[in-house]
Amino acid sequence: MTVAESIRRPTDASRYVPIAEHGLIGDLRTAALVDTRGTIDWYCPVRFDAASVFASILDADRGGSFQLTPEVPARTKQFYFPDTNILITRFFADDGVAEVQDFMPIVDDSREADRHRLIRRVLCVRGSLPFTARVAPRFDYGRQSHTVRAEKGLTIFESPELSLALTSGVTVEVDGPDAVSTFKLVEGEAAVFALDRIGGTVQPRHCPQAEAEELFDATVRYWRRWLAQSRYRGRWREMVHRSALTLKLLTYAPTGAIVAAPTTSLPEQIGGERNWDYRYVWVRDAAFCIYALLRLGFTQEAEAFVRFLSEGIALGDGPGGPLQIMYGIDGRSEIPEQMLPQLEGHLGSSPVRVGNAAVHQLQLDIYGALVDSLYLYDKWGQPLSSDHWDAVCKLVGWVCDNWDRPDMSVWETRAGPQRFLYSQLMCWVAIERAMRIARHRGLPADMSRWSTARDDIYRRIMRCGWSPQRRAFVQREGEEVLDASLLMMPLSKFISPTDPKWLSTLDALGEELVADSLVYRYDPTVSPDGLRGEEGTFSICSFWYVEALSRAGRVDEARLAFEKMLTYANHVGLYAEEIGRTGEQIGNFPQAFTHLALISAAFNLDRALG
Repeated sequence: MTVAESIRRPTDASRYVPIAEHGLIGDLRTAALVDTRGTIDWYCPVRFDAASVFASILDADRGGSFQLTPEVPARTKQFYFPDTNILITRFFADDGVAEVQDFMPIVDDSREADRHRLIRRVLCVRGSLPFTARVAPRFDYGRQSHTVRAEKGLTIFESPELSLALTSGVTVEVDGPDAVSTFKLVEGEAAVFALDRIGGTVQPRHCPQAEAEELFDATVRYWRRWLAQSRYRGRWREMVHRSALTLKLLTYAPTGAIVAAPTTSLPEQIGGERNWDYRYVWVRDAAFCIYALLRLGFTQEAEAFVRFLSEGIALGDGPGGPLQIMYGIDGRSEIPEQMLPQLEGHLGSSPVRVGNAAVHQLQLDIYGALVDSLYLYDKWGQPLSSDHWDAVCKLVGWVCDNWDRPDMSVWETRAGPQRFLYSQLMCWVAIERAMRIARHRGLPADMSRWSTARDDIYRRIMRCGWSPQRRAFVQREGEEVLDASLLMMPLSKFISPTDPKWLSTLDALGEELVADSLVYRYDPTVSPDGLRGEEGTFSICSFWYVEALSRAGRVDEARLAFEKMLTYANHVGLYAEEIGRTGEQIGNFPQAFTHLALISAAFNLDRALG
């Protein structure tokens, strides 16, 4: 069968587990998705943006997977070991109960960190259960062939660019390009599978049960020590802490970078083309993450991200401004986008993309998000250094000269630049927050120039962004379209949350873009974005809506909307980027944007409730 024929064939939905039926594990360098059947169907060894070896979530036949499931019918339940990112999948069958514990040990920066060990520990807790394990890697998104060999109790998978070693406490046999094991456990017995990246100084090494147990305990201690730094004691603490743990999983420890999501090409519409690669550092998303984590008392992540900005990224002088909208997790500026035609996409949703062509878009709002996070870091973390302040002054000076340029704005539309209100709003934020830092710290600044630009932006928004006909602020100049990004107007302190113009806008947004607490970004039928098809409601906007309601004094409405949003989380408290028409999770998963907005909404709503 040719690649083209495989892509044209009908997609059997039973071959795919829904996006929401997954949990996430990771080691602060990369991550893996584990579905409720006990299969790892997404994993990129070594780093988030590396090529996959398991990607059956994007192609059930060609993507590769690590299956570990009972041979008999069983009901399953999945949860996180309390206050950790260790995932447990339980199997309930007629003859017994067993569980698979999935985790990646968090190790120091010695050569063991390069092992990127993924451990799967199977325990039978009642009766007996027969299991089958099939390790079926497909290297480089399925583009590279590999060899398999058994060697001294190990199974070695070798491709031209990457080698993996599988160790196990049960017998494993080679089956073509895969490794297979069939075994039975009785009550009290356990089996351990460990998958290591090998090569260079990292040699194959067994993982006996005693070591697996030690690593399990050490990983529990790591996550609980980290979470103990949280100062949050308000309502919905379990969901807030799960969101914080998720954001931490999306950090790349070697540089301090924070990815927008650990996946690529999970569709915003099943069968549509809105499929993007989110395994990179969006300046906006990462800055908002820092804001959320600082709110909870986590300062080390902010320090690491500021170090990433100052040491890993060089400010440019190009027409797009001193900053790009996104970077690689190592700070690289080039992220070329390409299609992977050999993969059919989740539920047949092609194309599958790696890289992101939006990297060189002009999005002026990133400057406001970044300077706001630096303002909060200076306030709640560490004072900005003189070098950091010099960089802020350069950014703000550029914003003063360029704030009124058309751009693609926060939603990265591919329909050409426009003058978006949100972009002008966040340019105002960039200047205003820099002025606050300068006044608070007595730092040198061109206050006259900055204040003139800040005031010009304010007047421009009030004059050109307000529609007397709609009785609302609008998406962009010269149009009457609403946009959920307007919800940031009171959240950014641009306008009073009880200003009559804002309350009228909030009502208009509620009538046009809100459905049962779920918020659409905009209506693509009246605001074309250059792409075909529809999309679901955007979950960060839904949490922005909660926060806007609470700040406007409509606390009962805010609480109901928040509680409804919590019902759309998956079984372990994770959210994708969007929610579909029937409540299904769609888009890349889990999404940093959603979880950081949940934290902020919970924090502000809890405070409003008293």
